[in-house]
Amino acid sequence: MPEIDSFRRIVWPLAFAETLIWAATYYSFPALLLEWERDLGWSKTELSGAFTLALIVSAVLAPVVGRIIDRGYGTYIFTGCGLLSAVLLVLLSGVTALWQFYAVWLLLGVGMAGTLYEATFTVLTRAMGSRRRQAITVVTLVAGFAGTVAFPGTHTLVGLIGWRGTVRVSAAIVSLIVVPLVWFACHSAAKYGESQASPASHKVGEALHIVRGVTFWLLVVGFITIALDHGALLTHLLPLLDERGIQSGVAVFAASMIGPMQVTGRLLMLAVERRVSTLHIFAGCFMAMGIAAISLLNAHTFPFLLASFVLFQGAGYGVTSIMRPVVTAELLGHRNFGLIAGFLAVPFMGATAAAPTIAALIWQTGGYDRVIWFAGGMTMIGLVSLLAAATLSTRRGN
Repeated sequence: MPEIDSFRRIVWPLAFAETLIWAATYYSFPALLLEWERDLGWSKTELSGAFTLALIVSAVLAPVVGRIIDRGYGTYIFTGCGLLSAVLLVLLSGVTALWQFYAVWLLLGVGMAGTLYEATFTVLTRAMGSRRRQAITVVTLVAGFAGTVAFPGTHTLVGLIGWRGTVRVSAAIVSLIVVPLVWFACHSAAKYGESQASPASHKVGEALHIVRGVTFWLLVVGFITIALDHGALLTHLLPLLDERGIQSGVAVFAASMIGPMQVTGRLLMLAVERRVSTLHIFAGCFMAMGIAAISLLNAHTFPFLLASFVLFQGAGYGVTSIMRPVVTAELLGHRNFGLIAGFLAVPFMGATAAAPTIAALIWQTGGYDRVIWFAGGMTMIGLVSLLAAATLSTRRGN
């Protein structure tokens, strides 16, 4: 398949599908958190626990999904999980009891495991060969607008048809647009990827030997800190800004602009990637998110610092979405990428799952200032872990 055709048939359909599925599932939680608290009467901690459960399920299933895609069954995983997500969104729109809310989100974790970035990056790494970095960049550039779609779109629809109607609209979008797109893209990737992908090991033990290395575990720590920082701040951003007296319209606008800033960061990365090493780009991501946390601390006193937070948090986190699979492949190799990336995704997604609840518990002990300090501290730990992993890998010639 010619290169331009592979982008038309694989990369661009996945890019648009990822934008919509992230908006409909992952971003629906922070976008609707306050609505659920007000309408259903459950606390932030109780609500956050359901989202945490979904992300834990997604994390646990990541290696399984990666292994299945490595073996060439990406079409079935993506299509099936997309349909499952659509059905569950319909069920979510009808919940009236907390146990129902938890049950739906638990199963949504299964759907997210087979439709979000980890699965997508595995498909692209298999199918796109030497152009996988460019393909991943295109997908994350487009899907960076998921938050921009979710926050103002949800805010508008809730005012017109309520949160239940809004969730049903999301279900319709997933079933009628996302599922056909991913089927088309994965079906094309299954054909094109046969000549591009490194063959998967048939013995799982052989495939997993890399996880015993120190480099792997240093990357685990680095990836965990990214998840804790962004997960804590993003899922609580609207109530965090509300506590600081920032008007709801301004808060929604700020949240919706994190997506475009992710795209801005990725475009900046494209502009400098030939002159700056992958390590320096990734290190810059951690430093940017640290600056964002400092900005957020005083955003209620100096409004321009809210813009600084949105810029640095969005740009920094946005580039990590590209850097995580790229650094994984560079430091740990391309063979059995789906399985290795899946095992790295377990702690990353587990930390993402825990972040909302951790943030809620920290908030209970002393407000959102402590949450912000926690998030900022994570970025510094992550930076040290990344540098150590890169240094160790270089010394060993990996």
